[in-house]
Amino acid sequence: MAIKSMTGFGAAAVRGDGVRVTVELSSVNRKQLDVAVRLPSSLMSLESRIQKIIQDHVSRGRISGTVQLESASGRDAMQIDVKRAGSAVDQLRKTAQQLKLPDDLNATVLLQIPGLLQMQTMTQSPDELFPAVEKALIAALKKLNVMRLREGKSLEKDLLQRLGLLEAMLADIQTIAPQITIKVREKLLQGLEQAGLKNVAADERVIKEIALFGERSDIAEEITRLESHIQQFKKMLRGSEAAGRALDFLAQEFFREINTIGSKANELKITQQVVAFKTELERIREQIQNVE
Repeated sequence: MAIKSMTGFGAAAVRGDGVRVTVELSSVNRKQLDVAVRLPSSLMSLESRIQKIIQDHVSRGRISGTVQLESASGRDAMQIDVKRAGSAVDQLRKTAQQLKLPDDLNATVLLQIPGLLQMQTMTQSPDELFPAVEKALIAALKKLNVMRLREGKSLEKDLLQRLGLLEAMLADIQTIAPQITIKVREKLLQGLEQAGLKNVAADERVIKEIALFGERSDIAEEITRLESHIQQFKKMLRGSEAAGRALDFLAQEFFREINTIGSKANELKITQQVVAFKTELERIREQIQNVE
């Protein structure tokens, strides 16, 4: 199973028990799970159950959408009392003739007649409507996650390519690394000799201090940890669990290790690789922000 993107859309409609339920959902980036679904007033008591269903299918991102109800017959829930409308129009026209006013009646006038428009009310209770709502909601969530998975595959491909670049840079650093300690020791010895100290290479105490100083520039441990982090990163990309937060944490660890390498290894070639590594790593972190 691959990672999921946090960007997606899903919609579904279900007919049941005299009603038609339509659900539309969309999702975008968000550090935590944030759900905002608009419900008709007749379904407000189902809000917590709807939230729970979404939480069972999505772990991260802002989920927004709507749930709509209408008659299963497809007719509009708003009805016009045609008999009453005809009577009202007749009375208005007679009055207009008596007062010698122009007969300029049109359909918009009907909207101004009190009680002419009537709303059909759902006879089912929220609990009776819930099975249809649940079915439509789950169908929309499945479509949403299909799109998020498809987007996730593109993210995974891009991240793996960028990890390959990091591995190549790390391999170059590893090739140069053994020379650093040697160069540090040679430079310290030359500096002491240029300062006027004689036979420093034969002084055991001086050699010991130089050796300790040289070890401080050893970056082997940081390289090993970075190699381990990269392998763990790849494993998470192909895991079955939501990995966005964990990948973001690993990326921070990458930065910490590569910064340590840059500060310990006072070597131009390594500094150049460190800068390139951090630049590519920043692009990886930007991509991770869209991973569930």
